[in-house]
Amino acid sequence: MIVSLTIVRYRKAFIPFALLAMALHRLPLSLQKGCTFWKLMGCGRNGSFDLTPDWQQWGLLATWNTRADFDSFYQKSFISSWWKKLTTESWTLLAEPLQSHGKWDGKDPFGKSEVKDYNGAVAVLTRATIRPSRLKNFWRHVDEAASMMAASPGYITSVGIGEAPVYRQATFSVWESIDNVKAFAYRSRQHADIIKKTRAEGWYSEELFARFKPLAAWGTLNGADPLQGRIKFETL
Repeated sequence: MIVSLTIVRYRKAFIPFALLAMALHRLPLSLQKGCTFWKLMGCGRNGSFDLTPDWQQWGLLATWNTRADFDSFYQKSFISSWWKKLTTESWTLLAEPLQSHGKWDGKDPFGKSEVKDYNGAVAVLTRATIRPSRLKNFWRHVDEAASMMAASPGYITSVGIGEAPVYRQATFSVWESIDNVKAFAYRSRQHADIIKKTRAEGWYSEELFARFKPLAAWGTLNGADPLQGRIKFETL
């Protein structure tokens, strides 16, 4: 299984086409050979959950049976042609699932494999459907958690993505190692306290946490390499 995340930035004048794509691209993705799961998403402005969307930046996260299936989509699909014509830049990361817990729309999109002896750079996806009664509590802590993440040792980059404004949110981040991720998530008292609150107060009706081994990446966002050249990829 291969997981792809592509983030594209539309020309400002083409924002209506970006909104149209959220509906128009569903059919070709449903019919795309080798694609077993996909989500079209908007993006936040600050690299994490964000109430203020970036109307020019949009994402597609998908799982593929093989690298050849992804390559066929990326090189030949209607969606890829759309991106080439209407966007100013794009960034794609390919990754292999290492570990996944939870559900996304009732599914296990990344399988049940659990690799425990991996050492190297790691990508992390956290996503949740937030209960309406807990939205205020959730958003009250977002900026604090995002600031802590960005200042944590080993943090490289992140992007806030979401299927729907306000209540269906995700963060995809890249780190130098799993130890760095664990240190941020559990050894930081402030962040650990936030995690405890999510459990004690039942913030989420559904959630998923997954880790991935980055396999390849190319492109830019805002004119720069989001990984800052800090990852050395194996030859595929």
